[in-house]
Amino acid sequence: MGLLASGMATLLAGMGVVAVTNAEAAAGCKVVYSVPSQWQGGFTGNVAVTNLGDPVSGWRLTWAFPSGQTVTQAWNATVTTSGSQVTATNASYNANIATNGTVSFGFNGSWTGSNTAPTSFALNGVTCTGGTATTTTTTTTTPPPTDDAMAATAAMQPGWNLGNSLDATGSDETSWGNPRVTAALLDNIRAQGFNSIRIPVTWGQHQGPAPGYTIDPAYMARVKEVVDWALADGFYVMVNIHHDSWQWIANMPADRAGVLARYNAAWTQIATTFRDSSPKLVLESVNEPQFSNSSGAAQNAELLHELNTSFHGIVRRSGGANATRLLVLPTLHTSADQARIDELTTTLTALKDPRIIATVHFYGYWPFSVNVAGGTRFDAVAQKDLTDSFDRVHDSLVAKGIPVIIGEYGLLGFDRHTGTIQQGEKLKFFEFLGHYARAKKITTMLWDNGQHFGRTSFQWSDPELFAQIKSSWTTRSGTASSDQVFSARSSAITDKSLTLNLNGTSFLGLRHGTTDLVRGTDYTVTGDQLTITASAITRLSGSRAYGTNATLSARFSQGVPWRINLITHDTPVLQNATGTTSAFAIPTAFRGDQLATMEAKYADGSNAGPHNWTSYKEFDRAFAPNYTTNVTTLTSDFFAEVADGARVTLTFHYWSGAKVTYHVTRTGTSVTGTTS
Repeated sequence: MGLLASGMATLLAGMGVVAVTNAEAAAGCKVVYSVPSQWQGGFTGNVAVTNLGDPVSGWRLTWAFPSGQTVTQAWNATVTTSGSQVTATNASYNANIATNGTVSFGFNGSWTGSNTAPTSFALNGVTCTGGTATTTTTTTTTPPPTDDAMAATAAMQPGWNLGNSLDATGSDETSWGNPRVTAALLDNIRAQGFNSIRIPVTWGQHQGPAPGYTIDPAYMARVKEVVDWALADGFYVMVNIHHDSWQWIANMPADRAGVLARYNAAWTQIATTFRDSSPKLVLESVNEPQFSNSSGAAQNAELLHELNTSFHGIVRRSGGANATRLLVLPTLHTSADQARIDELTTTLTALKDPRIIATVHFYGYWPFSVNVAGGTRFDAVAQKDLTDSFDRVHDSLVAKGIPVIIGEYGLLGFDRHTGTIQQGEKLKFFEFLGHYARAKKITTMLWDNGQHFGRTSFQWSDPELFAQIKSSWTTRSGTASSDQVFSARSSAITDKSLTLNLNGTSFLGLRHGTTDLVRGTDYTVTGDQLTITASAITRLSGSRAYGTNATLSARFSQGVPWRINLITHDTPVLQNATGTTSAFAIPTAFRGDQLATMEAKYADGSNAGPHNWTSYKEFDRAFAPNYTTNVTTLTSDFFAEVADGARVTLTFHYWSGAKVTYHVTRTGTSVTGTTS
């Protein structure tokens, strides 16, 4: 039955004996095949397989196309062809079909002459037989998109970055310390609830010389292998040109023709490789575009417009699924500044393509993001920086029908380690970011270079942080002004108060382990003030050893609980020390307290050390506490910008509110530290 003449025939193959791994198991199946869309030379097919027998673990569906049709791409299954014979095998996540369970997959195909439906299917080698039913094919003149860009972008939420792997700039994907990517890693990330994955790729070290700039076939095959694993897991997948942006694309002001030729050659090869991949594959023109020694903003905008439009043209002309594939275009530096958004809007207006997504990155208010200049808290200034950025993106793009992905988000201090930002403050940042992104209909992709999800352990390094991030995808959580309550051991215990940030929730109660504390006796709540009584702190603190004596959880009507540590402390004690500019450690008895930040000033009151526009130095870059070895380290980066022979007064600020002064003097490469 020809589809062009009489509409699509839907074939229902009824009960049939099917071979499974246990030869004695009862079996049976039903297959529904339909073509919901067809256009000149192409069509979309959907297949649903229902298991009517014993449970199946691992499936293979085969059929023959009567008219010689060809499958060009598929999703939710791996589909291969040999002549007219077609084989579809399960993805990792849909291998098991329970009795009366159904799995579905789809594909795009091509046809010439006629598009006759298959008449027989076999599941795991045994034919399924049965009656038929019909549906009507929708005939169009051009291939329809699988979904509109705004809906697809919403479906990509939430997303995750496979950072510091295929984007590494060394000889292979392990050169930055991460192991080779495995299918199991992607399976486990999918299981965490992520719907999209950004796979950054650096291509330059795998490209040959001009004029071909040929990408090493083995490397291209490796990228495709990882992409195919991700697609098989059901992810939306974003692939880009990554660190090439600063390695060689940044030279475009001095070598416009050469850089453009190399960029075009790269995208021509990438587009050809992926032209028949699932529509869930998304291509991003370039990561964090930047230009060295340009004449200024106007030239930067002109060069990025040229790159973005050239990328767009190459991909669209490559045909196949690339004709309608979702494409992602960045602002300069992937900045959310209004001028950068306006420049990208000019490009989008010129392209007149509804299948484009805009992208920016967000790492927060810089002093807070790296913990410098006293930016220890997610305060009103840091929050306004976030709301201003997201408002600009929403008002300029999303509100006008242009979807936006924050292709990377996190905190910049995480590049060293996640402890550079205090735990409670970082939790408030991520809680609010998830909430405000949802409010502004912006899709987010967490940057993870291995510091969050273990690449082989498949465990979160900070489960509390991920729980907060995951909760923020769907709801708000209550927080408080701090997650720490300090009581000095040298003083009598008193009531301690925190300000609750309800965030639209209701406070339910305070709990210690599995025991609910008694409102009115152990704590009181007046307005947004939570007060823990001295009697409760005394009881829960026990012998009052330095450090955390008890952990409480404030519970709210939705979201995750807020952890509160009851901490016993006294003012830290520092000791005199000698050392060098490359290794200087101050012996420190922290006595239960924790270091928040450090100031550095010369005797005349001017600022000492790096970032001399502020007295507050950068956490872990200029100084770092080590609570295990009981030292506070001053780094070589700090001493590199300290005047020789000049006495520097350091003021250490601790989370309890305590402040301790210390003095260091650098003489050549030698350093002397004193408490007075």
